[in-house]
Amino acid sequence: MLTSTYTLVALSVEQARTRIEVQALLERWRPCAWWGEPPSMRQYEQACDALRQVCEACHWRKLDKFVLPALRRRGEDAARLVAELDGWGRRARGAAQGARPPAVDGDPGCLAALERCCELLLERLEREERELLPLARTMIPGETWFAIANQMLAHDAHQSENRGEGRGPDMGVMRGLPPAEISSRQNRLCHS
Repeated sequence: MLTSTYTLVALSVEQARTRIEVQALLERWRPCAWWGEPPSMRQYEQACDALRQVCEACHWRKLDKFVLPALRRRGEDAARLVAELDGWGRRARGAAQGARPPAVDGDPGCLAALERCCELLLERLEREERELLPLARTMIPGETWFAIANQMLAHDAHQSENRGEGRGPDMGVMRGLPPAEISSRQNRLCHS
């Protein structure tokens, strides 16, 4: 019980941080936020870069990496909701990709695509908080929560280790690996 509570609190903190990042991006670049001079082409490109970073952060959350796979294995009840959330994510990534071409041309349509992407991300976050986390609490058994908590701790340790070495976000290599592989690589690094 304690493990699932810890894990859900950690996920809620991550959700709140992600929501703040998406809302800040939306407020900064919302099309109606620009008064007077329209943004320059360079500012549009900066908006696209910021959107890319936020989308990547949303995609690599612990919820996506550890909880959704556990729910997918739980069967039909979770599968529908997970599929719907995956659809929200695909539409958001599509909107994000649609922002870059207008940005290169200095077209304000870039900001409309950014706004659409942020709105989709916020809607997904809302559904995760309202529907997914309560479903996960009831459907995922205690031993699985324990495994998820271990994976999250290993993930945090790896990120902390990378920051401590000053190498920056080296997670690009590790992101494609399943959590068990990350943990086994960390163990090999610790014992060598």
